[in-house]
Amino acid sequence: MLESLDISGAFLLIKGWRADNLSNLFGGSLRNNGKHSVHLILASNSPRRKELLRLGGLDFRILPADVDETPRNAEPADRYVLRLAETKARAVASQAEQGEWIVAADTTVADREQILGKPVDAADAMGMLLNLRGREHQVYTAVAVFDPHTGRMQTELAATNVPMRAYSRQEIQEYIATGDPFDKAGSYAIQHPEFHPVEALSGCYANVVGLPLCHLDRALRGLGISFSDDLPEKCQVHLQFDCTVYPQVQKGEI
Repeated sequence: MLESLDISGAFLLIKGWRADNLSNLFGGSLRNNGKHSVHLILASNSPRRKELLRLGGLDFRILPADVDETPRNAEPADRYVLRLAETKARAVASQAEQGEWIVAADTTVADREQILGKPVDAADAMGMLLNLRGREHQVYTAVAVFDPHTGRMQTELAATNVPMRAYSRQEIQEYIATGDPFDKAGSYAIQHPEFHPVEALSGCYANVVGLPLCHLDRALRGLGISFSDDLPEKCQVHLQFDCTVYPQVQKGEI
């Protein structure tokens, strides 16, 4: 699923530049209020997050960060990802120069209120996938946009119900043999071409991959910056998925 659901999270720094230069530099793919920059730093090595972020048409570089991702006792998954996203945003605040903003994201898999991490070995991956097959679980991603100079923080939470197909034990074994599950929370990648573990998804596919772009855009809009209006279309083309929920996300309904 999402790049390990990359629970290591993602960060972006938005560095100030004149708004009237944006359309020439980025083809109009990002709009702002004329006061902020658009230089981004993504603090995740997730190829999937890189791919999704590129859909915004923005130049960015990678700056990984390290925080303690241990869930607290009985901590709900939604609060867990929100806490980590905010913690990650604040953790890199000291590296922000004047005019830079920080965006952080964290994603996790939850099954019956249990937060699923990355498998420790093949047996653990087998157990997770057997437990998940043929039924529904949830994926949560929190996005935090933080201006360290003013202390303003904007957060958004994406939640998607994920129905798993009734794959066989043999299919699981073959998938584990590829090595793909071992850096994935929940032990799977929704976009894996051979295993394709999910069926009939009706929510946000980008959330399950690891970066819900419409929620990120909504968070940015809350602080005066936004991607272009055609971002949902670009996302659907890239993921080859017909998304029916993005209008609700854009309206703030989900």
